[in-house]
Amino acid sequence: MATITAADVNKLRTATGAGMMDCKKALVESEGDFDLAIENLRKKGQKVAANRSDRESTEGAAIAVVNADKTAGVVITLNCETDFVGMNESFVKMATEMANQALSYDTLEAFLASDFNGITVADKLIEQTGVIGEKLEIRTFEKLEGAFVGSYIHSGNKIATIVALSAKVDGAEEAARNVAMQAAAMNPIALNEAGVDAAVIEKEIEIAKDLLRQEGKPEAMLENISKGKIQRFYKDNTLINQDYIKDSSMNVASYVKSVGKDLIVTGFKRAALG
Repeated sequence: MATITAADVNKLRTATGAGMMDCKKALVESEGDFDLAIENLRKKGQKVAANRSDRESTEGAAIAVVNADKTAGVVITLNCETDFVGMNESFVKMATEMANQALSYDTLEAFLASDFNGITVADKLIEQTGVIGEKLEIRTFEKLEGAFVGSYIHSGNKIATIVALSAKVDGAEEAARNVAMQAAAMNPIALNEAGVDAAVIEKEIEIAKDLLRQEGKPEAMLENISKGKIQRFYKDNTLINQDYIKDSSMNVASYVKSVGKDLIVTGFKRAALG
């Protein structure tokens, strides 16, 4: 029987995040073999993951990070089953570490296959499923590049956004954060009119026409009136056309131009739990 010391247990706990008793049990079962103990903990995670595969994972942490030179950013959600786990400091720390790693990859698949402290991100999620006892998954992965990228995370890590601007000018950091905050609060469906799916517009036109018919408007007037309603739809649902939340006398595009006369928003990504 191998002698299992407190230092051995602590080393395994540091490496895996598992509880002290789980770590001690894994080391006892592996007769002190550290690598085998880690493998046993992962197998436990696989069993838990299989048993909880049909569970809803709508809680967790939404994280936004940007690189050092502010030219790229990512938003991810690390999802779990309960708010209790999602608000845990160590869980948020792991989500942030994963988001920072995600900056180096262009797809979710490449990110999940990347090395995360000796194992892949995908295997880390399985491992932590066994540690935490809840289904874990990366539900959202969005990357954005631009001349200047800023981010915003809403209180409680429920919503995270990144925004790209066309140039790095004085005030760009504050402007990008403010627009990212706008995107978090107002949930636009697209950056501008061109980004709205044609099927969405067709549906909105039909809804507008049906409402106008119910109001008794003549059929000949429906087309022009519905076009006006579509303009209102763009104003409410596209980021650059929305009223700026900090000053409703201007829209987001105008606010950005007040920071730099040629400055525009070139893109945004938003991730939310639920």
